[in-house]
Amino acid sequence: MTVTALPPAAVSFSALGTTAVLRLTDPAGLEAARRVLEEELAAIDAVCSRIRPDSELSRANAAAASARAAVHVSPLLAEVLDVAQRAAEATGGAADPTVPAASTPSGSSPGSAYGRPVWPMRPARPATGWRSVRWHRAARWLCLPAGVSLDLDSTARALAADRTAHRAAAAAGCGVLVTVGGHHRAAGEAPPGGWRIAVAGDPQVRIAAGALVTQATAVPLQRGERRTRGHGDAGPAVWRTVSVCAMDCVDADTAATAAARLGERAAGWLRRVGLPARLTRIDGTVVRVCGWPEEATGGLR
Repeated sequence: MTVTALPPAAVSFSALGTTAVLRLTDPAGLEAARRVLEEELAAIDAVCSRIRPDSELSRANAAAASARAAVHVSPLLAEVLDVAQRAAEATGGAADPTVPAASTPSGSSPGSAYGRPVWPMRPARPATGWRSVRWHRAARWLCLPAGVSLDLDSTARALAADRTAHRAAAAAGCGVLVTVGGHHRAAGEAPPGGWRIAVAGDPQVRIAAGALVTQATAVPLQRGERRTRGHGDAGPAVWRTVSVCAMDCVDADTAATAAARLGERAAGWLRRVGLPARLTRIDGTVVRVCGWPEEATGGLR
C-alpha cells in the first residue's frame, strides 16, 4: 500500500492580543480542529484578558484597586491562577505574575494535569509580590493587596495551547501544532521530520512532540537603553530572546520567564533544570544548552 503524505494545512487568526496558528497533517480535519481552538481561546480571553474590562481578571484587579473584598472566580480562572502560583513557587519568584496596579491597562481596545519537571534550584532574586496574593483554591476566592494586580497573559497563552492541542488532534483525527504567540504545542502524530518552527534566527528547528516557547525579553528604549519586559523591575536585560523546549507549554513558559529574569545566571539554571534552550544576548550572540541543536535544521525530541 502506498501512502501519500498530505501537505500540512494551516489557519491563523488574532486572539489573546497575539496571533494564533493551527497546523495539521491532514487538511480534512482543519475545520473541526479550528472550532476547538477558537472556543478555547474565546473562553481564556473572557477570563484572563487585562484589556477587556468585563473579564474576570479585570474585575479582580479592579477590586484590589478599590480595596474591596475578595472575589470568587470561575474554575477556568482558578486553573490559570494555580499554574501561575506553581510557576512562582517553583522558580523562587522569578516567574512572578504580579505587577503594580498602575500598569494594568484599561479600556476595551482589541488587543488538567501537567507532567512537571523537577526544579532543583531556586533563583537568588527574591519574590516581589506573589507571596502577598491570597488565593484560597478550595473555595476559589482571590484577594489581591492594594496596589497589586495580576498579569496572566503569558500563562494564559501557554495553558490555552496545552489545553487545546490534544482536543484539536482528537477532533481532527491527525497530528496538530497549536501556536499562540510564541507558545507552540504539538499533539498527535507529527509530520515526517517533525514540525518546523521559526525560533529567533533558527527558522527550521523541529519538534516531534511536546512544546516550545519563545519569549522576547528586551524592548528598546530611548538612546539605545533596554530593560526587561515583564512583571516589575527586573533590572538590565541580558537576553533579547529566550526559547525553551519542555513537555508542555506551561513548563516551557515558566522556564523561559525565569531565565529572562535571571540574566547571566540563566544558562546555568537551565542546565540544572535540564531543559533544552536557546538564549540570544542583546548583542546577538547565542547560547545553547541541554542539547539545543547547533544547526538551524536541527531537531528537538
